[in-house]
Order: sequence, then C-alpha cells, then structure tokens
Amino acid sequence: MPEDRPRWRHGPRRRPPWWPADEAWPPVGPDGRPAWGPGPGRWGRRGGPWAAMGCLFFALMLLGAWILLAIIVSILGALGVIGGPAGGVVQAAAIAVIIVGVVAIGAMGRVFGASARTLGALVDVARRLENGDYGARVGDAARGPRPVRQLARAFDTLAERLEADETARQALLADVSHELRTPLAVIRGNLEAIADGVHPADDEHLVGLIEETVVMERLIEDLRTLSLAEAGRLTLHPESTDVDVLLNEAAASFRIAAADAGVTMAVAVPADLPLAEVDPVRIREVVTNLISNAVRHTPAGGSIRVEGAASRDGSTLHLAVENTGPGLDPSVAERPFDRFVRGPGSKGSGLGLAIARDLVEAHGGTISVDNQPGDGTTFRIVLPVGPAVPQDDA
Repeated sequence: MPEDRPRWRHGPRRRPPWWPADEAWPPVGPDGRPAWGPGPGRWGRRGGPWAAMGCLFFALMLLGAWILLAIIVSILGALGVIGGPAGGVVQAAAIAVIIVGVVAIGAMGRVFGASARTLGALVDVARRLENGDYGARVGDAARGPRPVRQLARAFDTLAERLEADETARQALLADVSHELRTPLAVIRGNLEAIADGVHPADDEHLVGLIEETVVMERLIEDLRTLSLAEAGRLTLHPESTDVDVLLNEAAASFRIAAADAGVTMAVAVPADLPLAEVDPVRIREVVTNLISNAVRHTPAGGSIRVEGAASRDGSTLHLAVENTGPGLDPSVAERPFDRFVRGPGSKGSGLGLAIARDLVEAHGGTISVDNQPGDGTTFRIVLPVGPAVPQDDA
C-alpha cells in the first residue's frame, strides 16, 4: 500500500489527506462520542456493522436448525420411537431447546427489527439530504446493535458537515455580492454621469473610478488568498527569515501614518531572535494587517507596541501587536477571525483577520486576541521556528 494512503486496517488512526484541517479526526457525533471508530475485536475492525449483522444472521440460522431438530426429536418421542428413560430425557431436552429457541428468536427479532427501522431512517434521511434538506438527522431513531448506532451517528455527523458547508457557502455568496455591489455601483454611477455629460471626464472624476477598481481588485485578491488557504492549496515559500528585521520594517512603514494620527509606535524586539523557517512575504502580510488595524483604531494620544520574543527552548517565536483604545466592538469580539466581520464604521473588507488566521495556521502556528474593552487589544502570534509539520491526529 502506498505510504501516502491512509491505513484503514486497524481503524481510522490517521487523518485522510482530504479531511479539512480545522475539523476533529475522527469526527465526533452530536452526543460528543466518536462518530467513527473501530469495533471491538477482529470482526469489528474488518467488517464493521455488516460483519456483526452477518454473524447474527448465521447464529439465527443455526438456532433455527437446532429448534427444527428438537421438534423432530420431540415428535419422535411422542410417537414412541424414542422410548425408555433415555427417551424421556431426550424429549425433555428437546422441549427445553424449543422454549429457549423461541425466546432467542424473539430477542433476535427485536434486534433485527430495531436495525431495520434504523436503516430505514438512514434511507429516509439520505433521500431528504439528496433533495436539499440538510437539517435531516437520524437522531433518536437510531436503535439496534452498537455498530448500527455508530453508523447512524456517523451519518448524522456527515449531515451536520453538509449543513454547515451549505450555510457557509450561502453566507459567502451573500457577503461577496454585497461587497462587490458597492464599488460597482459607484463606478457605474460615475460612468453614467460622465457619459451623460453631468461630470467631465477629468482627473478628479477618473481618479475616483480608479480607486474603486483598486478596492475591487484588493477584495478579489483577498478572497482568492482566503479560498486557497481554507482549501489547503496555498503555496508557501519558507526560508530562513530574520523576524526581528521583518517586524521593524513592518512597523517603520506605518510610522508616518501613526504620527499623522497622533499615535506613538514602539518596537520591542531583541536582535538575537533565532531565524525562523517561514514565508517572509506572508508573515509580513499578517503583521502589516495587524499594525494597520491598530493605527486605524487607536485614538489620538494612544500608543502601539510591536513585540517579539523566543520561547525558552527556542522552538517557537511569540509575536504581539498591542494598542490602546476602546478595544474591539462587541459584535467583532465574539468572532474576530470570521470572514466579513467588521465593526461599526470600518472601511475594510472584513477579510484581513480571517486571512491572517489562515496564513498563521498554514505555518503551523496560532493567532489569538486579548480584548480589553476601554484599554485596547493585543493580537498574539505563535510561530514554530522550524518548518511547519502537517498535523496528523491519531
């Protein structure tokens, strides 16, 4: 078996390459229990619920044969074919087998009935999903042996993922259409005014059109970066990077803007930071976005501080961008890294922090925010010094 293929022989121990990186593996059902998992023993691992059902069916057939044999023996005893004390014992044993067999068949019938109802519910839910009803679930209808219930939980997990993906897709389409509508409306209105002779085709009016096309271009490029990162297809170009130089250069590019806004900026980064195997363009993009947000949302008289440090063992770098001010708006603080989340009056696209999160995670790092209403915010980034290692949950 090729090394890059997941091994299923002993259960789902490795995350398949197509499984989303931000989803737990193995998946967890609505009740918090693993939705998938190897069954106990040899048959549970290799055959799953179908091997268990096959064993149950075989046991039922064997029991039926024993009951038939017991009935024959009982009839022969009643006819006197089997006589004497031994015949009486045999006949009593046959009656006992018949009674036990009837009870066992009744119990197995209940198991088969519960399994059949669960499988019927699965078929019904599958049809509803096929027709676009992504809220369909098996739920409490799952009955029968453990493998059948595991199958139902796994199916519900799949349905939940489909519903979440569909909701995200619809939200993305609505957000993108809304974001593109504004610059397109401005461009169209100005072009119609120029065509009708209301506005002259001079620099004053043409510059505004160019600015709107730049907004659209930036939005489309942000969407492209975001989609590549979330699909796991974003190509990074890691190299040994002097992160202290990167942070100082990123901060220097905003010193004039910060001074114009009446904001002081300080950089506290030791010069002996270890070199990190990162994509310097992408990490600078992340830091630049955080500093840009800090400059825009820090009131006059406030301050911005950019920090960098290495962990004690030198395996990770800890970066931070801190600013004073009102902090994140409550509507943003609940989900700051979601797409198109913006505070009141924000002129950004609402994609910057979502892109920053995906770029940091693509490097194997983490990003978080410490929001203090009235005192400002601190965005913290943790990056591995070595190359990012794909996470493979066991």
